[in-house]
Amino acid sequence: MNRRTFLATGAMGAVGMGLSGCAPRPQPNLTPVRPALDLVPVRASWDRVIRTTVGLRPHRDAGFMLRPDKLGDKLLVHNYGHGGAGMSLAWGTGLMAAEFATEHDSRQAAVIGCGSVGLTCARQLQRRGFDVTIYAAAVPPNVTSNMSLAGFTPLSGLVVNERRTPEWDAQFRRAAQIAYRQLQLLAGPHFGVSWLDNYSLSDEPPGQGGGEGGGNSGPSLSAGLNTGQEVLGPGEHPFPTKYAIRSPQIRIEPSIYLENLVRDFRLFGGKIVMRKFDTPRDLAALPEPIVMNCSGLGARELFDDKELLPLKGQLTVMVPQPDVNYHTNGPNPPNQRPGSLGIHMMARSDGIILGGTSQRDVWTLEPDEDERKRVVDAHIAMFSGMKLPKVRRT
Repeated sequence: MNRRTFLATGAMGAVGMGLSGCAPRPQPNLTPVRPALDLVPVRASWDRVIRTTVGLRPHRDAGFMLRPDKLGDKLLVHNYGHGGAGMSLAWGTGLMAAEFATEHDSRQAAVIGCGSVGLTCARQLQRRGFDVTIYAAAVPPNVTSNMSLAGFTPLSGLVVNERRTPEWDAQFRRAAQIAYRQLQLLAGPHFGVSWLDNYSLSDEPPGQGGGEGGGNSGPSLSAGLNTGQEVLGPGEHPFPTKYAIRSPQIRIEPSIYLENLVRDFRLFGGKIVMRKFDTPRDLAALPEPIVMNCSGLGARELFDDKELLPLKGQLTVMVPQPDVNYHTNGPNPPNQRPGSLGIHMMARSDGIILGGTSQRDVWTLEPDEDERKRVVDAHIAMFSGMKLPKVRRT
């Protein structure tokens, strides 16, 4: 499955006009209207690689599962299957899951899972007066959420267009809007949430071959989530492509973000119990009358959801580069192998993060060396072709 991205671009003006009569046709005026953008290139090389991490995104073709259920005499609320959009959507689906819980008379809840989805669900419950215990087999930094690129990408590895329903679409749109607003309010050093410019790179004119999920039909899911795009043409940007489409994007630093979610959860009286569950009967034995299932990929076996499967992703990280503070998508190679995405880079305080892999139903946590080489070599080629910034005299 291709990583889902969305771009809304305006039309480009004509670059040249022909003259009537026998006068020779003038050449198009390719002089950029705006001065070239000055950006520091990433110093991409193999000797700067410091680690490669692998994470298994919990994907359902029909999209995330968010609904109430029964488990014996307990209220069970499912909140899992966010694909590559767990960091993006968690505050929204967490609030909606908490709303189901408020219909119960009790104010004691168990949350299963301590990744982004579990932690934000727990915090949304606490904000509504619940006494919450998180039960989990692992806690940050040893959860899948710590392995994510962690930009605001609410359509990443999320849903197969043909499986969408009006009801699910409505859930998604509400969850995305809630999460988008919440992440904006968390911006700052405490949570490691910030804004940076994203540059989508291509040699094709903007608007050709775009769309959600590589040609999905149906009503747009991205309405209201775009922050506006600016098309930079030849000579207006330093990248080795004809076009760079610039748009602001929320960046999340997973290690900072998750650690402080845990800290806030505990400050508000929450408890974390290290425990693994094998069957629903184990959950039914918990003392809390409300159980929030945020178990991610674990729900496949725990609740026999065979539609749930992993999208294996891996990130290769290079030495941090504080003078780089932007994100890139592309350029996309003409003939990608199955499981490959367009390359992407995000600058974070813990490193320069390079990605571009989504391998469907692959369960191994071992890095794919072919994919690692493809992603790193493509970034080396791209950044080595960038124009150097102008020397600034003091």
